[in-house]
Amino acid sequence: MRALILALALAVPAVAADLPRAPADADFPPVRAEEARLGRLLFWDKELSGNRTISCGTCHHPRFGTGDGVALGLGEGGIGLGPDRVADPANPPEQRIPRNAPALWNLGAAEFTVLFHDGRIEADPDRPSGLRTPLEDEMVQGFANLLAAQTMFPVLSADEMAGHYGENEVAQAVRQGLITGPGGAWDRIAARIAAIPEYRALFAEVYPEIAAGRTIAFTDISNAIAAFVASEFRATDSPFDRFLRDGVPLPPDAAAGMALFYGPAGCADCHAGPFLTDHRFHAMGSPQIGPGKSERFETHQRDTGRMRVTGRKEDAYAFRTPSLRMVALTGPWGHAGAHADLAAFLAHHADPVAGLAQPLPPLVLPGFAPARPDLAVMDSPWEVEQIAAAVKRPPVPLTGGEIAALAAFLASLTDEEAAAGRLGIPDRVPSGLPVDR
Repeated sequence: MRALILALALAVPAVAADLPRAPADADFPPVRAEEARLGRLLFWDKELSGNRTISCGTCHHPRFGTGDGVALGLGEGGIGLGPDRVADPANPPEQRIPRNAPALWNLGAAEFTVLFHDGRIEADPDRPSGLRTPLEDEMVQGFANLLAAQTMFPVLSADEMAGHYGENEVAQAVRQGLITGPGGAWDRIAARIAAIPEYRALFAEVYPEIAAGRTIAFTDISNAIAAFVASEFRATDSPFDRFLRDGVPLPPDAAAGMALFYGPAGCADCHAGPFLTDHRFHAMGSPQIGPGKSERFETHQRDTGRMRVTGRKEDAYAFRTPSLRMVALTGPWGHAGAHADLAAFLAHHADPVAGLAQPLPPLVLPGFAPARPDLAVMDSPWEVEQIAAAVKRPPVPLTGGEIAALAAFLASLTDEEAAAGRLGIPDRVPSGLPVDR
């Protein structure tokens, strides 16, 4: 093992030409501090959820790397935080959230022009709103950027934040298809915020047009939250960044992993650039657990990823390449969070077809007894065969020592200051609702 590490570490100069540049201030649009401070309160305020029980921070908590620490979370109908979250016996969820909670690191960077695991929202300058989203022509204008729009789609999901039909006025509007416009779900949430005097004063301080008399709009809430996310979760000062900027050496095992990553392991084919992502979609054979993604009239539990957006067979089981910055903190990994151990995930990722033939590793799932079994897809040879058949990348043979070296390199992508938080979690929020700490 020591010989392998030394040999690979010596190979670093050979891959130097392929290394990315470190992120720079120019990669990030400016953020107004007062807008970020307002967004911080909204991010942690459960007033935005239908039943007033969940905030953005419930499922994107810094304690769990801006995720929720589980494979598939419980939204409305869950109580507790992270792996300790369980179904509320008085109001249980209908199902698990179908996909792993994505991390929020660096989403304020300008190059992030497509978001969600399947890329269902994208920047599109040819549309009046500047965005392509599932709302199509109903998408309102006024979102400052793609991140602002992304932050507010979870409030429309019955399983995530809206709640289920009949539970509250927001869920009822969603079920009736009333999203935008007067009386729509977004309008109802904005009205809740506008009814709180402290918020009215804060919005007037941040947005002059509101001080001049304009009503608080849903897009104002979104824009403030996006400013907070862009500022709070910027992570660009890791050991790897200090190596790229100033030549500060990485530890030998991380240097060996870097040589593999940018060399024979081929990781940088997809995880390229300063944020270690090509922002494209690839079928990598990640195991599928949980309810999957289907329409109400469908009974399957598969998740075909990008194909659900484009309708193209060649996009079956393809998911967006995630940025790897802070990745050591963001497990479980995979679009359905089927791997709770990073080294095991790397081994599967290197040879997913072989990995799919092996028993699943232990899953980290919150306490809940779903109506349909979590492993329905993985227990079906036909379903597993479809996932495997979509993989186009040839396997990459890696030894245990090489996987350990890659994991060490990925750990060098952690910005400890960002992980500790800048503004942090507020002691209270204007609604007076409890804050998930």
